[in-house]
Amino acid sequence: MSRTRLLHLHLGKTTYASAAALQKSLVSAHLSHKSQSAPAPSAASLRTLTTTTEPPEPTVITSEFHPPVYTLGRRESRTPLTPEQESHLRVRGSELRYTPRGGLTTFHGPGQLTAYVVADLRHHGLTPRCYVRALERALVTTCAQWRIRAFTTEDTGAWTSEDRKIGSVGVHMRRFVSSFGVGLNVSTDLWWFDRIVACGLEGKGATSFVREGVVGVDVEEVGDRFVKAMAESLGCDTIEKKSREDIPPDLLMMEE
Repeated sequence: MSRTRLLHLHLGKTTYASAAALQKSLVSAHLSHKSQSAPAPSAASLRTLTTTTEPPEPTVITSEFHPPVYTLGRRESRTPLTPEQESHLRVRGSELRYTPRGGLTTFHGPGQLTAYVVADLRHHGLTPRCYVRALERALVTTCAQWRIRAFTTEDTGAWTSEDRKIGSVGVHMRRFVSSFGVGLNVSTDLWWFDRIVACGLEGKGATSFVREGVVGVDVEEVGDRFVKAMAESLGCDTIEKKSREDIPPDLLMMEE
């Protein structure tokens, strides 16, 4: 049975580490509920964010990462980069993070919406494949709000032409609990994508709202529209938005 409320946690400008720490706590809560094991260590803090404690609510974390960060996917994490490759990516104060998500190297930073979706797909009647399609549709729907014609192809993500991607998708699944999600370029400096083969797609490039002729749009506004589209895909009829100030600080601290 699908839930009726989607929790939207808006972090705004934040570090990758803070968003990843919050995501980890949410995933742990879902997995603990599924196994009927002892509550996760963060359970008490999480209860301050939700109106019900079990099962956990589907949640979207929206962020705009500062400092900028290159994230590597699961396959790349098995074979770490050479010092020379790492040096190439650590420029202008950018970070480099290995992650368990699918996909290859991509960029997140100022001017880009990053949205992480944590949900138990079985509660929403979604297979992993259908869920990825739902993320792509939400990206396309969000772009359409500003009259940007985006579409999907055989390659994941949202595209405005056969060789220009505006939104990327990279997810992780554990026992049907999703994590990670999408990156949507609003006013992103596309120079950052020139330094990588984004998502491992040779000959493809990145675009943004600004490059498509849409200027003056706030990343938070774009995030609100994306969350609305995801609520529809998950069968949620209400959305509760909370800001960083509503989130217990311990949920935003990454364990060493």
